[in-house]
Amino acid sequence: MNHDFWKTLHGWLNVAHTDDIHAKKRLLLDLHGQLSDPGLRSDIQRILRLMDRELLARAEWAMYCVMQLR
Repeated sequence: MNHDFWKTLHGWLNVAHTDDIHAKKRLLLDLHGQLSDPGLRSDIQRILRLMDRELLARAEWAMYCVMQLR
C-alpha cells in the first residue's frame, strides 16, 4: 500500500464516525482470516492497530470531557 493510501486512511480516521470504524474493523478482521499473503496480512494488522488507537483516543477524550463536567 502506497503513501497516498496511508494518508487517505489517516484522514478518514480523523472524520469517520465511531460506528463506521467498528464496521470497517469487522470487515478487515474477516478478510485477515482469509488471506495468506504475509505482506497484505501485515498491512491489515497495521490498519487495525491504527483503528484501535483512534477508538482508544476517542474513548479517552470522552472520559476526560466527562471528568471535566464533574
